[in-house]
Amino acid sequence: MPKLKLEDLARIREESRRTTLLREGAGRVKIIVHMGTCGIAAGARKIMEAVLREVEGRGLKDVLVTTSGCAGLCSREPMATVEVLGEAPVKYVDLTEAKIKAIFTEHVVGGAIAGQYALAVGSERVH
Repeated sequence: MPKLKLEDLARIREESRRTTLLREGAGRVKIIVHMGTCGIAAGARKIMEAVLREVEGRGLKDVLVTTSGCAGLCSREPMATVEVLGEAPVKYVDLTEAKIKAIFTEHVVGGAIAGQYALAVGSERVH
């Protein structure tokens, strides 16, 4: 096994920091990809990969990406929820990689809900 060089350690640190920021950082937008068994079976892993590609490709530093379990709407998977700071969460359903690109352009970057892909606006919690 070759020895690590200082440059290798710097690269590894930067990759780890980027991943940590995507998963744990504080941001203007939080994207939750629903990864229950039904979501995974419907293609949620590809959706997660597409979300991460969009964040990285656009150089977005204020977007947090995380996962959750099943949201209870198995027939509408794969799903993701977009939470913009100070606004009601939006649940997007029946996702594809192309729809994720459109959601990023319209909602995450543009600030307008991508209504054609949205199932609901607001929290499902009852207080």
